[in-house]
Amino acid sequence: MRTIVTAAVLVCLAQAGSSQRILAQPAVPELPGVENATATAPPQATAQDRRIAKLIASLIPKFHISSAELDDTISQRALDLYLDRFDPLKLYFYQSDIDEFARFRNQIDDMVKQGDLSLAYTIFNRFTQRVDERVAMALEMLDSEFDFTEDEYIIVDADAASYAKTPEEANQRWRRQIKYALLDLRDDDTVGDEARDLLRRRYLRYARRFKSYSNDDLLEAYLTSVTSAFDPHSTYMSPSTLDDFNISMGLKLQGIGAALREKDGNTVVMQIIPGGAADQDERLQPDDVIVSVGQGDEGPMVDIVEMPLKDVVSLIRGNAGTVVRLGVKVGGKGKVETYQITRAKVELEESAARGKILDHTMPDGSVRKIGFINLPSFYMDMQAARENRTDFRSSTRDVRNILMEFKSKGVEGVVIDLSRNGGGSLTEAINLTGLFINRGPVVQVKDSRGQIQQYNDEEVGTVWSGPLVVLTSKFSASASEIFAGAIKDYNRGIIVGDPATHGKGTVQTLMDLGERLFLTQRQNYGALKVTLQQFYLPDGESTQRGGVAADIVLPSLTQKMDVAEGDLKYALKEDRINGARHDIYNLVPNDLLTELRQNSEQRVKADKEFVDLMRRIELFVKQKEEQTVPLEETAFMQRRDELDAQKEEEKEEIEQETDKQVFRDTFYNREVINIAGDYIEGLRREKLVRN
Repeated sequence: MRTIVTAAVLVCLAQAGSSQRILAQPAVPELPGVENATATAPPQATAQDRRIAKLIASLIPKFHISSAELDDTISQRALDLYLDRFDPLKLYFYQSDIDEFARFRNQIDDMVKQGDLSLAYTIFNRFTQRVDERVAMALEMLDSEFDFTEDEYIIVDADAASYAKTPEEANQRWRRQIKYALLDLRDDDTVGDEARDLLRRRYLRYARRFKSYSNDDLLEAYLTSVTSAFDPHSTYMSPSTLDDFNISMGLKLQGIGAALREKDGNTVVMQIIPGGAADQDERLQPDDVIVSVGQGDEGPMVDIVEMPLKDVVSLIRGNAGTVVRLGVKVGGKGKVETYQITRAKVELEESAARGKILDHTMPDGSVRKIGFINLPSFYMDMQAARENRTDFRSSTRDVRNILMEFKSKGVEGVVIDLSRNGGGSLTEAINLTGLFINRGPVVQVKDSRGQIQQYNDEEVGTVWSGPLVVLTSKFSASASEIFAGAIKDYNRGIIVGDPATHGKGTVQTLMDLGERLFLTQRQNYGALKVTLQQFYLPDGESTQRGGVAADIVLPSLTQKMDVAEGDLKYALKEDRINGARHDIYNLVPNDLLTELRQNSEQRVKADKEFVDLMRRIELFVKQKEEQTVPLEETAFMQRRDELDAQKEEEKEEIEQETDKQVFRDTFYNREVINIAGDYIEGLRREKLVRN
């Protein structure tokens, strides 16, 4: 399941909206500790559910940026997404189940248009039947002994897995699943009866979670499979989820400051919120997997594997000043580390722009005075701005002040670090760009009707007209890409870092379905989050999927992580529109750029730390591409030791990149500054800037 919840950063998020009718299950074997449903007829969709389905079917083709129809292609994608939502690793359904459901591959579009939700219930009821069968099987197997000297493997790549064709094949797959789980726990010193009891509780909890599924839950899962077939950011919020969302939006950001998602039964960190508790702590990072949660300094650690994301969020969030302990697998692999984090409000000051002047010694012995700006997000105090207060805080105002200080102290060039900047205010991205260009278009936006709106920097003049380097990574997204892309299109500066930025080039809006039906919110029908606009740079290229390409690429682990827009299923493809007329600053001559690349490549090849980094990148890619894991104990533990060593090195690398210092003197950052120094010298030599 791949639900994404950002409310993990919040405190006291009330569970709003009572669950509707509980779904009845087919007759299955009795499981100890699992509430079995009575043998009643499967539930049917309510009249409201059918009405919502029809409304979604009419709205999303009308407003979605692609203008795609709800047709057979969307139907085929929706079926795959719905099946994958419940059984991504192909552990529960039989192939015969999938063959049966395949008859509907081209019918979901027509069924949803008619308000027919029967397939959602048919598939779900079959799934819960298979879950109870597999859990009963697993509980029985846990009473037996396992041979950890046997040379066999488990498939860990969902794309390489296949559905079992027979009960015996299913039994063998689950026997290997249990062996893997026991070895995984053994690596964390959980063995014997303790390990078996933990797995019993985990499997029973997994069976229980689907017995508490409400009509709201199922409607959201099914219709989101339909909307996400258009693109991964278009989703349906059920009435109860919308209630939860509305309450969360009215609260101040408190908690650990992280956005979480559920993937394949695991809770995965999607984003660290700048200025939050996790950001301050520095250890928790995107792609980490949280496997357990404890309250306070000594509360018991609760296993959360296979726990619904909403329940995980309720364990993690809490009042500012209280302590939560997280059991974390760095990057989802290796031993579990315990992070103790004190919940806190997200503080703007901690996510604000900060600057530092570096007197940097170049490889040839010369010294360059370079201003370094760390910008974690594009922020603005919206409330103060609405009140027309003259002193409201914003990223543009803060960066302007830093640049003025740099100028007063004779800085020769500026580096802006956006490598961990996930975006923020579009207005701020435009205004910040205006500090470096005279005036002109910064971004273009196209809607589903093909209408294009141009957003310009209207302020005449620049604050900094000298050499500019923008540091980006695969985590630089949205507003960061608009800024970096405009700087590149204007030939105003050079982009350094990962091969490309994140690639999030779309805009979503939330449509309240009750308002759409009744023109008021008198009844909660949930909401449709739909992608209705797409960003384009001044030259007409979209930032979607491809992001903004770096002029000079440096080796990094982040560029190999599957965290970009293009890694999402059915992400929209990039396209282009006509470019807008704008100035060209000619501050990136081709011959100079070629020289900068060659100089950097030579330094990187000669730097022992970069050479070691490239070795670790190669190992990381090899491990990431593995489709199987050995279940023979010696081979398993040897592989795990390698992973632990690799993850420790990766952790140190990422911690260096995210340290709370404005600038940390690492080999990577030194090379960025070397590039900036070469750039300053090159521009002076070609008389493109003043000495």
